[in-house]
Amino acid sequence: MTEGHAYLYPYSAEEARRRDELDHWRRSHRMNIACKEAIEAAISRDFDGMHLDSECAKRVIADYGYKRTGFVLACTLQELSHDGRFGQSNKAWGKQIYIPIDKIHNYLYTVSSHPAILDGFIQEFREAYAELGLFSPEHCEADTAELDYKGKVLVMRPGVFQESYWEPKYQLWYAHDGFGCDPHAIGRTIRCTCLGDGEHARWNRTDFIGSIKEELLPDWAKEQVEQLKAGEQITEAHDCPGPEIKF
Repeated sequence: MTEGHAYLYPYSAEEARRRDELDHWRRSHRMNIACKEAIEAAISRDFDGMHLDSECAKRVIADYGYKRTGFVLACTLQELSHDGRFGQSNKAWGKQIYIPIDKIHNYLYTVSSHPAILDGFIQEFREAYAELGLFSPEHCEADTAELDYKGKVLVMRPGVFQESYWEPKYQLWYAHDGFGCDPHAIGRTIRCTCLGDGEHARWNRTDFIGSIKEELLPDWAKEQVEQLKAGEQITEAHDCPGPEIKF
């Protein structure tokens, strides 16, 4: 399935130049600027002098997606971190999103709407994102970075896959094996199965937020895990050589 929104390039122009990916950066940068302008136009249209329309942010998300809209808003918060008109909760949220350092270009997609009104738009965006019900770091084990992932249910980072799959069921993956299960191994790949649709794939350990807390695992997911574990046991039994027969 192709993604409905343009690709968001995650690195700076300098890094893109080193990677020989400037064309990708330029296309993404133009879309960042377009998204910024769309946010400004939406606020100008949907603010009546007292209140911001409750669907304002969702209209921009529909056109530019959660990834890019969130990226532009987080960049704005980081660029304007000195401005006290942004709420502390929104500022803390903005700090959690990685924005590559680029002193030349980042300001070009910094939203210039009045900070007090923009703060409300950012809150609307965060509420719309929360409605997706996606799993996040607080749903994972605290010491997840040191855990052996083999046999664990892992939570995929939403940014890894297309927004068309941004549902909790597609975030949950059962880890079978792979060097990446070991937190200190050189190899990073993990062989796993998506509990939502049964897809088998290999992902990098860093593609996951962590191991979900057992008490937060949905009942339907527990059933899928039991089936996968039963299948592993059958496979191991078939692979195990029988007793040697001597004549």
